[in-house]
Amino acid sequence: MLTPLFRTLIRVGLPLTAAFVGAMIYFSQQDNRDALRLWLVDIRNEIQTRPEFMVKLMAIDGAGTSVAEDIREITPIDFPVSSFDLDLDNMRATIAELPAVRDVSIRVRPGGVLQVDVVERVPAILWRDADGVALLDEHGFYVRQAGARADHAELPLIAGDGADRAVPEALALFRAAGPLRTRLRGLVRIGERRWDLVLDRGQRILLPENQPVQALERVIALHQAQDVMARDLAMVDMRIGSRPTIRMNEAAVEQWWQINKIGFKD
Repeated sequence: MLTPLFRTLIRVGLPLTAAFVGAMIYFSQQDNRDALRLWLVDIRNEIQTRPEFMVKLMAIDGAGTSVAEDIREITPIDFPVSSFDLDLDNMRATIAELPAVRDVSIRVRPGGVLQVDVVERVPAILWRDADGVALLDEHGFYVRQAGARADHAELPLIAGDGADRAVPEALALFRAAGPLRTRLRGLVRIGERRWDLVLDRGQRILLPENQPVQALERVIALHQAQDVMARDLAMVDMRIGSRPTIRMNEAAVEQWWQINKIGFKD
């Protein structure tokens, strides 16, 4: 009984055992367990609702008026709210699903402000489809409906099935159009494989499926050398690179035949 181990068991082990047994007896009663649970909930609520943990408002930066309204609509929050009750990851995922949002970050700022920083998609091209005219970014992601074509006259226009999936190539063609850009009306996707370049006066440049930019550059070089596109042409067909084809308008063909008839008579 005088050994250190025995004395430690008497001094420490016996009180702990008695406390454990007492706790088991006490919490064997449902009312006692409920009372403890409520006490812990009250303590948790008291901590979480302290002023330094309360969020009073939402601030949205980097978003336009319509996008900011959409964000507030899809993330309804009844302020003030405890920061512990906010699922920031879920909110970020929800906002990122908006078509016009390229990236978003969310944090709770000192002073009780829920800060939402948005990077919007920048419209780079117009896409005309059965539903109207839509704004797409440089990668072909949908931004929003455009309303009228005239509202975005500075943006190039594409049309046709699958045109939205080839926006980078379309933008490369617009950049390569050079001296023809002022006459350019748009690009039409044909068979989801290749492009037709549509100019004013009803002229078209039919581009091949492979290396369309290089084919367009050949047409521009020919135009700069011989002013080809200023003539009365209906179409320049570059689909077969080794054998480009030029089709004249009917009026030009008729005039050519008349000239030849006169020449034959002479």
